[in-house]
Amino acid sequence: MHGLRLADDVLAGGDLLAPALRELSAAVRLYRESSHTEEVGRQLLVQIGELSQIAGWIASDAGEHERAERAYRLGISAAREARDRTLVGNLAGSLAYQWSNTGREREGVSLARAALDEAGPDAHPKARAMFLDRVAWAHTRAKEAQPALRALEEAHDTLASESVEEAPQWAYWVCDDELRVMDARVFTELRRPLRAVPMLADVLGGYDSTHAREVTLYRSWLAVALADANEPEQAAEEAQRVLSGVVASERTAERSRVVLRHLQPFEEVPEVGTLLDDHGHLLSA
Repeated sequence: MHGLRLADDVLAGGDLLAPALRELSAAVRLYRESSHTEEVGRQLLVQIGELSQIAGWIASDAGEHERAERAYRLGISAAREARDRTLVGNLAGSLAYQWSNTGREREGVSLARAALDEAGPDAHPKARAMFLDRVAWAHTRAKEAQPALRALEEAHDTLASESVEEAPQWAYWVCDDELRVMDARVFTELRRPLRAVPMLADVLGGYDSTHAREVTLYRSWLAVALADANEPEQAAEEAQRVLSGVVASERTAERSRVVLRHLQPFEEVPEVGTLLDDHGHLLSA
C-alpha cells in the first residue's frame, strides 16, 4: 500500500490506476471471504480505507472522477466501521479536493470542513495541517479569500506544534515546503502574484525532479502567477516547461489548458505567440 503512495510520487494516475484498483479489490475480497477475529477485521478495514484513499487519488489524477468517488466512499465506510476518525478525515478531505476542482465548489467547502471536524482537534498535527490546507483550497476555489487565508495560517501553526505520537504513514509527505506550495497556489488563484511567484520559485529550486507530475503542476501555477504579474516572457518560458512534460495525468493536461488561456491576452508578445502557435490546439482538446 505504501509502495503505491511512493509510486504515485513519481508516476501519473494513468500509469498506476489498474494496479491500485486491483489491490483494493483484493483487500475487499480478503475481508469479505475470510474468517478473522474482530481486531483483525478492524485492521483489515483500516487497510481497505487507506487503499481506497490512494486508489481514489490515482483515479482522480487519471480523470476517472466517478471511479475515484466510489473508491473514496468505500474507504469512508470502511474507516468509519474501523473507528479511525483521522482516516475518515483523509478520505473525506480527498473527495472534497476533487469536488473543489471539478465544479462542485460549495460542496467542496462543506465536505472539507466536515473532514476537519471528523478528525477532531486531537488528530496528529501533520494530518490536521493537511486537512486545513484542503479547507483553504476549497475556500479559494469558492472565491472566499479571507477564510482561505485563515486556514493557511492555521495549517502552518498546527504543523509547527509538537506531538509525542507518530504521524499516520499516509501523511509522510506533509512538510513546511508542501504547505508553502499550497500557500502559493492560493495566492495565485486569488490573483496575488507578488506573493506567489517568490514562493513557487524558491520551492521549485529545491524540489525533487523525479516527482515529474508535481513539478509540472507547480510550474503551471508559477506560469499563471507570472502572467498575472505582467511578466509574459517569463510566463511563456515556464509554460514551455509545463507543456514539454509528458505524463499520463488529466490534472497536468487541465493545468496546461489553464496556462494557455492565461497567456492568450499576451499573444502579441513573440514568445507567447510562438507558444500559442505550437500548442494552441490543446485549448480545444
